[in-house]
Amino acid sequence: MNINDLNPREIWQNFHLLTQVPRPSGHLQKVQEFLLQWAAERGIEAFKDNAENIVMRKPATPGKEGCRTAVMQAHMDMVPQKTDESTHNFETDPIQTWVDGEWLKAKGTTLGADDGIGVAAIMAVFESKDIEHGPLEALITADEETCMYGVNHLSADTLKGDILLNIDNENMGEFVIGSAGGVNITATMKYQEVDTDAEDVAVKVSVAGLRGGHSGLEINEGRGNANKLLARIVRQAILDDEARLATWHGGNMRNAIPRTAEAVLTLPKENVEDLKELCEFCQKQFVDEYRGVEHSIEVSMEQVELPAKQVPVEIQDNLVSAIMACHNGVLRFIPSIPTVVETSSNLAIINIGGGDAEILILARSSCDTQLEFLQEMMVCTFGMVGMKVEFGGQYGSWQPNFDSPIVAKMVDVYKQCFNEDAKVEVCHAGLECSIIGALYPNMDLVSFGPTMRSPHTPDERCNIPSVEKFWTFLKALLASI
Repeated sequence: MNINDLNPREIWQNFHLLTQVPRPSGHLQKVQEFLLQWAAERGIEAFKDNAENIVMRKPATPGKEGCRTAVMQAHMDMVPQKTDESTHNFETDPIQTWVDGEWLKAKGTTLGADDGIGVAAIMAVFESKDIEHGPLEALITADEETCMYGVNHLSADTLKGDILLNIDNENMGEFVIGSAGGVNITATMKYQEVDTDAEDVAVKVSVAGLRGGHSGLEINEGRGNANKLLARIVRQAILDDEARLATWHGGNMRNAIPRTAEAVLTLPKENVEDLKELCEFCQKQFVDEYRGVEHSIEVSMEQVELPAKQVPVEIQDNLVSAIMACHNGVLRFIPSIPTVVETSSNLAIINIGGGDAEILILARSSCDTQLEFLQEMMVCTFGMVGMKVEFGGQYGSWQPNFDSPIVAKMVDVYKQCFNEDAKVEVCHAGLECSIIGALYPNMDLVSFGPTMRSPHTPDERCNIPSVEKFWTFLKALLASI
C-alpha cells in the first residue's frame, strides 16, 4: 500500500503533493509557488501577503452565508532532519513516504506531517464541492519552525474571520487552548586561534544515535542531548589526556533536541589510547544512564588530519565549562498542573571553530517571569566566560480561555461524532495562536489535529486511522459553526 491508497483520499493525496515540493524552513519559494498555482487551477482566491504567508478565501455554501467566518491555519515549512546515512537534500529532493502498519513514515528523513497534514486538510476543504461550511479563510504561514516569521509579520487587517482553527496539534481528540511562549538565545564569542603542536595527533569524537525530538513536546521525556553528552567527554579528555579543542559542531535546528555532535581534539600520541578507553567507558555509562529512553547511543573516535589551528587553552576551558553549566531540559512544571512542563531550555546548536564560537538555545515557558529568569540564567552562564548573549524571535505565551465558545462547540461535536469525550489541554510547544491572538484579540482560538509522534526527528510518523477520524470530525465541525 502507498500513500495514494490511504483514506481519506482528500487529505492524503494533497499531502502527497506537498511531499513532492521541497519546503524546509528558510526555503519556501517552491511551496509558495505550488500553493498559489494549485489554488489558481481550482478557481480559489489566494495571494501571498507581505509576510510570505499564503492566504486563501472561500465563500460559504448556500444557506451558511450569515455564519461566523472560520480561519483554518497551518504552517507550510517543515523541520529538515535526516539520519546519518541519508543523502537526502531537503532543498531539492521530494520526501519518500512509506506505510508501516497504521503509520505513515519517511525514508531516512522527517516526514513533514508537521505541519503538512494541516496544510493538506486546508487544501481538501477548499477544493471540496460537498462540505457544508460558513465563510472560510486559510492562513498558511511561513517559517513557523525557526522564527514564526509569518505570524510575527502578519498585518492586523489581513484576516476577516473571528474563529481560528489551528491544525498543528499532535494528538487526536485533544483540543489545545494554551501554549508556552519562547525566545531564541544566542551566545557568541570571537577568539584568536593558535597553532596546533605539530607533534600532536587529531581525533574526531562523535556522539550519535540519539532519538532527538521536539524541544517542546518531548523535552520532558529525559532524552539525551548530544551536545551535553559530548561536553562530558571533552572536559574529561582535557583534564586527563592534555586534549585541546579545535572544532565543535552539534545540532542543526533550534527547536530540535540535538541527535548528533562531534568535536575535533588534538592531543599527544601517547594519550590516544587513553582517550579511546574514555570514549568506550562513556558509551557504556550513557547507555546505562539512558536505559529505557535511548536505544542506540554511539560514542565513536577516529583519527583525522591534524588541523593547523585550535582554540586557545583559556578560551577552550571557558567554553567547555559554560556548555557543561548551561541548563538543558525541564526547569519547572506548572505548579497547578504538575504533569505539564512550564519552563524549559534546549541547548540546540554549538558551532566552534575558525575563531568563532556560537551557542544557540531555545527557551520556553508559559510563565513570563520564569522565561525572564531563564534568560538571566543564560546571561550569567555565558557572560561569565566573556560571551555576548542576545535574544531574538520572542513570542508570548497563549493563555487559555476556558470559556471559549468554539472549544465548547468542538467538545459537543466530538461527542456526537464518536460517543467519547475529548480532552481540553494546554501544551509546552510554541503555537502561532499566541501571536495571532495578540494581533486579533477578539478571535476565538483552538489547536487540534490528528495523531503524530516524534516530530522534528527522522522517526516522525503520522497515525493513519487518526487522520480519517480527524477528517470526519473536521467536516462535522465546519458544518456546525
